[in-house]
Amino acid sequence: MSKPLAERMRPNTLDEYVGQRHLVGEGAVLRKMIDAGRISSFILWGPPGVGKTTLAQIIANKLETPFYTLSAVTSGVKDVRDVIDRAKNNRFFNAHSPILFIDEIHRFSKSQQDSLLGAVERGVVTLIGATTENPSFEVIRPLLSRCQLYVLKPLEKDDLLSLLHRAIQEDVELKKKKIILTETNAMLRYSGGDARKLLNILELVIEADGTDEVEITDEKVVNRLQQNPLAYDKDGEMHYDIISAFIKSIRGSDPDAALYWMARMIEGGEDPQFIARRLVISAAEDIGLANPNALLLANAAFDAVMKLGWPEGRIPLAEATVYLASCPKSNSAYLGIDTAIGVVKETGNLPVPLHLRNAPTSLMKELGYSDGYKYSHDYPGHFVEQQFLPDALQNTRIWQPQHSPSEERLYQWMLQCWGDRFKNS
Repeated sequence: MSKPLAERMRPNTLDEYVGQRHLVGEGAVLRKMIDAGRISSFILWGPPGVGKTTLAQIIANKLETPFYTLSAVTSGVKDVRDVIDRAKNNRFFNAHSPILFIDEIHRFSKSQQDSLLGAVERGVVTLIGATTENPSFEVIRPLLSRCQLYVLKPLEKDDLLSLLHRAIQEDVELKKKKIILTETNAMLRYSGGDARKLLNILELVIEADGTDEVEITDEKVVNRLQQNPLAYDKDGEMHYDIISAFIKSIRGSDPDAALYWMARMIEGGEDPQFIARRLVISAAEDIGLANPNALLLANAAFDAVMKLGWPEGRIPLAEATVYLASCPKSNSAYLGIDTAIGVVKETGNLPVPLHLRNAPTSLMKELGYSDGYKYSHDYPGHFVEQQFLPDALQNTRIWQPQHSPSEERLYQWMLQCWGDRFKNS
């Protein structure tokens, strides 16, 4: 049986590699390292189908070094240790370190990631990790600090068109047919910048046609892809479209729609932890201070899924989904921290006012550290007005309350404490 088209078209050299010119183009950072024949451990972060696995394989071929692959979905700590032991045995004096490629490294547990640390530190292996999730949240800090992070972008229209034409002209199977690309908009739209998905769509349409002369039109592509309405590619564009619809339904206070999109994910085999994480994010970002209990319930649902497993875990997920969708909404905390980060980036490291500084030594006390600080609990209502922001920002407003019933109580207390400072909120 012939390999899938996407596998047959997998590039073997950087010259055949499509896209990511900011990393592998002439003079780019990864290209320089590869050409120099010496690479350090790194993590590739980007959406599916943009060439993470292919790039790792090309590097291994170029450096002529042993290449080991682990999938975070199916591998455990024992598998990691076995690969590291094999890498040690295959290491020759002055040879390049074997490359260990870990796909979906964000799915490795903390213990699995810990088991990699020693080997990466000692240079037993050069780690190349691939992830579609933000490594800052999913990869442990000690491992992340030992790896460079490179961000891959979705393929652009010209990259995708180039790939389509090359497949039609060069693939051993497609060359046997007469393929006419009359329209490409639908294929490009459904691929979402994913090369693998683009080639899968092309192959699907050609096979469905069943003739030796195939004309590709937008209508033909749409009809073919819509024949299976339950199709759900966990690594493709629909994955991101459906989770987007799910979160927007919660944000828009529509529990019916939110449950529907969650059901689509469940039927498509989505990882329950992925759904649970998004519920926790939504509770903090979209409900926020309008109902602080939402974050507690979302976090409890996450814990329940971990304890119950599947299929029972769908019940606490549904409970949290309905609750979050039904809650009043506020994004004041989300906007507040973004505003604060913006102020910090603009103003830099402003000095801490003396009265707020810690004074653990007598010298610091003599220099005025902590002098004049008022201990809030010594005053009526456990509040006394004083300056807490740096001098250059003392009148700056950052948090802007939004007047949902729950947040209104916080706003009224701020008015009582600070008076005019909060009157324009």
